[in-house]
Amino acid sequence: MIRRFFTLRNIRRTYAVFFLSLFVLLLWLTNFGRMKGYETGLFLELDPLAALASFLTSWTLYKGLALSLVIVVGTLFLGRFFCSWICPMGIVNQVAGSLFSRLRAADTVQLNSWRALYNLKYYILVFFLLLAAFGSLQTGLLDPIPFITRAFAVSVFPGANYGQGWLYLKQPLFQGGTLLGLIFLAVIFANRFVPRFWCRAVCPLGALLGLFSFRPLLRIWRDVELCTDCKKCLANCHGGCDPHSALRYTECHLCMNCIEDCPENAIHYGLQGPSSSVQMPLDVSRRRLIESALAGAVLYPVMKSTISSGTTAGHQVIRPPGSIAEGDFLRRCIKCGECMKVCPTNAIQPALFEAGLEGLWTPVLISRIGYCEYNCILCSRVCPTGAITPLTVEKKLGKGPGQKPLKIGTAFYDRGRCLPWAMNIDCIVCEEVCPTSPKAIWFQDFEVQLRDGGTKVLKRPFVDPKLCIGCGICETKCPIRDKAAVRVTSIGETRSTTNQMILKS
Repeated sequence: MIRRFFTLRNIRRTYAVFFLSLFVLLLWLTNFGRMKGYETGLFLELDPLAALASFLTSWTLYKGLALSLVIVVGTLFLGRFFCSWICPMGIVNQVAGSLFSRLRAADTVQLNSWRALYNLKYYILVFFLLLAAFGSLQTGLLDPIPFITRAFAVSVFPGANYGQGWLYLKQPLFQGGTLLGLIFLAVIFANRFVPRFWCRAVCPLGALLGLFSFRPLLRIWRDVELCTDCKKCLANCHGGCDPHSALRYTECHLCMNCIEDCPENAIHYGLQGPSSSVQMPLDVSRRRLIESALAGAVLYPVMKSTISSGTTAGHQVIRPPGSIAEGDFLRRCIKCGECMKVCPTNAIQPALFEAGLEGLWTPVLISRIGYCEYNCILCSRVCPTGAITPLTVEKKLGKGPGQKPLKIGTAFYDRGRCLPWAMNIDCIVCEEVCPTSPKAIWFQDFEVQLRDGGTKVLKRPFVDPKLCIGCGICETKCPIRDKAAVRVTSIGETRSTTNQMILKS
């Protein structure tokens, strides 16, 4: 009984359950009040594609991503183990594929055979890496670790919390959360038609690991003298790697199902035996690779020519505190959503197109939804790539000798909407909540003529741009219901020398 349990397949399943549970746990811990030194970004730091792409864009390897070398070295020796043993996206797709396979009356042998469609992921990889080489980091759109982290952070967790309150004290809301959730569900539902469609045909990380596992030291191999060509090994194959014929090592996920399913004990894992079957080389179209590279080369200037936070129309794009200069930020951010998940006020949101096409899903602060908590530095602690540099409270607030507070923007009044300015109604909310000392919002008394002929002394607010840090709490708390009377833009941010109200000569 014990021997039957300790099979390679069951060992792999045990690891898969452990790592998927660990992923969910670490993401749950990525929360204000629960982060106590836990390595919440572990899976992102294990991602070789994030490390490679960010290296190509910035020519630096952020220290946290050096951990991904463990996966690379392991793949060179063991094969493509990450996909079925560790990757949460791969594990979720495998569970979904298994559930759908029980519902369909189809030939699983045919479904799990290799198809030319599975080469698509290599073309996607080339496309993204060429963009990265030009300086645009877009791998996070389809890289499975940022993809599932973002989906869980802005859609799955908030959806699971709705009406229950067991994950968050206050229900978080994210712009584009429904869209991201639908995309995630579409990926899961694709397993209804092709098992592990994402992993086999789309995943660029899988393509990269496939290249590293072209000739692993330890591998799945078939003893041709024992094999009867029954094809039962294909029934539960994760990768569609054709273990019954010339096995494709670049596609093998090391699920170990073929070993357990073979009635003749003809399939093994280890050093290749003398009667092993031949290996099928990676067979991709050179023309398609060139077309993918050209697509990346063409898209790069198109993305750079759209509105971004570096243009006049992009001053509404406010980045989290500690963000590096915008160009470098876009070359580092992998759109993982960790900073959005950890923000205690729900202020950090996934950008749609306000930051341009290049900035899709990158983090922006929307002050009408939430504000940057004065003493909070959590977003800087969870960023895996250094797009948001680690901060201390003292550095953020400028309490060190010769330091100034970090400024992420500046507040401005719309006097046509402000109650004291537009309607002669008393209101001091913005000044009361302003956290700086001395306060960046101050009042001046005005004696105004009322419509009935009387007079009234009103306190009308002003912003001192030298003291305002752009936290956005004034905009969040403004009692005007639709568009706030005080709004924050990124003008004056510390990280930029050009995004200033008045440029110095």
